Order: sequence, then structure tokens, then C-alpha cells
Amino acid sequence: MAEKKGFLAEFKEFALKGNVMDMAVGVIIGAAFGNIVTALTDSFINPLIQAITGSTAEDGGV
Repeated sequence: MAEKKGFLAEFKEFALKGNVMDMAVGVIIGAAFGNIVTALTDSFINPLIQAITGSTAEDGGV
């Protein structure tokens, strides 16, 4: 009969397989990419649209 493993032993075995590490790297890269997109939008795209339309965020524009 198979031995019963504790929760921590099973979690450690799962975490060390690499799946958790791959997911953690993906989350970190995703967060960094989100910050890059936000900075690009705030610094370049919004001012460009505001220059073209003549509106500002305070006016209810972009």
C-alpha cells in the first residue's frame, strides 16, 4: 500500500517539479510588461491623443 504523505511534503514535491517556478516567472514577467504598457500609454500615447484632439484629462478627454 502506498504511504500517505503530509500536505507539506506533497506541496514541496509539487513546488520542486518546476511548474510553480515557471508560473512565478510568468507572473513576474506579466507584471513587468503591464508596467511597461502603462508607462508607454501615460508618457506617449495619451499626450499624442490629447495633442490631436485638444482635450485634456481634466476636460473629460483621454
